[in-house]
Amino acid sequence: MNPLLTKLKDRFPDAVLAVREEGPYKDLVAQVKPAAVLEIARFLHDDPEMAFDMLSDILSVDYPEDEDRFEVIYQLKSLPRNHRLRLKARVPEDNPTMPTVTTVWKGANFLEREVYDLMGVKFAGHPDLRR
Repeated sequence: MNPLLTKLKDRFPDAVLAVREEGPYKDLVAQVKPAAVLEIARFLHDDPEMAFDMLSDILSVDYPEDEDRFEVIYQLKSLPRNHRLRLKARVPEDNPTMPTVTTVWKGANFLEREVYDLMGVKFAGHPDLRR
């Protein structure tokens, strides 16, 4: 397993549900509990080995048949370390809420608003969550 994924899983054993590498560039993927997204984001940003200084996008996928219907995907890049990570979290339709990461990456502001507008996922603590 990739050492970064091992470090992430070791640091957050209860919050990281699954890790893997995928695609031709061996992009790192971590599935996490939604309540832990902010704490994990801070770690990914601040830890010198991780150094995920760039949030390039936030996406959301609707799986209408699943209990945890909405998946929120954070596309992260470390410019100094040249690695990528897809951080994923699933939230249920009856309470599609997770913490904002705007305190970690300011660019999350409009990206989270877009996910809220299109999918209805709420980001607790967001400074201006509106449509």
